[in-house]
Amino acid sequence: MKKLVLAVLAYVLPTFPLGYFWHLKTFAGYYQSLEVYRTDMIIPFGLLSMLVQGVVWAVLYRRLFAGQSIVAGAIKFAALALPLSWSFMALAVSAKHRMTSPYAYLGIETAFVTLHYVVVSPLIAAVYRKGN
Repeated sequence: MKKLVLAVLAYVLPTFPLGYFWHLKTFAGYYQSLEVYRTDMIIPFGLLSMLVQGVVWAVLYRRLFAGQSIVAGAIKFAALALPLSWSFMALAVSAKHRMTSPYAYLGIETAFVTLHYVVVSPLIAAVYRKGN
């Protein structure tokens, strides 16, 4: 149970500030020009989403990749999680939501999802690493 909690924290703790600064500070003007986000975002929904994702990814990691080295586990996890997350965080959103440029949104969200999994994959892998 301790490793599960640590793996969830390894996902959630970097995800919130990374997402906050990427979407609401660093590239806020760009996203505003795309007209994709609500003006009154519901931050608790975002946090709950991150928590659900963290639990699911932690359980899947434990079942599929536990006991591997950090590098091997992180690469294998990212190879699974990144395209799946990209499909619903970038591709599906750009396909169904109104915005000024679905292609521009797809580009910036692809960059975000990639950075996100470059950061969280080794952290989760460290929790379940070989010899731990």
